[in-house]
Amino acid sequence: MIVDSLSNAKKYFSLNPHFEKAFNFLARQDLKNIAEGKYEIDGANVFATVMVREGLAPEAAKFEAHDSYVDIQLVLDGKEGFGWSRRADCKNVKDAYNADKDIIFFADKPDTYVETKPGQMAIFFPEDAHAPLVGSGQIKKMVVKVRA
Repeated sequence: MIVDSLSNAKKYFSLNPHFEKAFNFLARQDLKNIAEGKYEIDGANVFATVMVREGLAPEAAKFEAHDSYVDIQLVLDGKEGFGWSRRADCKNVKDAYNADKDIIFFADKPDTYVETKPGQMAIFFPEDAHAPLVGSGQIKKMVVKVRA
């Protein structure tokens, strides 16, 4: 997991061959006013979804991980917390891996929590289990899916 300012995105280009396209897309957008919906960036390699959801109590947030994609999660309005643990430490599968949706859910509890605000990002690799949408009130966010 990486938590950083979006302004530092160039530091991470070398971590994944698709990161540069993902971050260049973000740099060209008016993120505060971007509409909800799905955005194609590079076919199945990089795409984004903008959504508005109600924040959840930590115990209500779904604890998930992905095999095929890295998540770049950006809060656009509000504050969003994330639970995190090493995926290797998660032993209690709640819902088996769904290859069509590239997701597995765990019944384990996160080891730690972080909070992000507009201008910050959280990057979750397949090795990271994460529980998004922790917070109160409405959260407008973007999730950029980048092929691992």
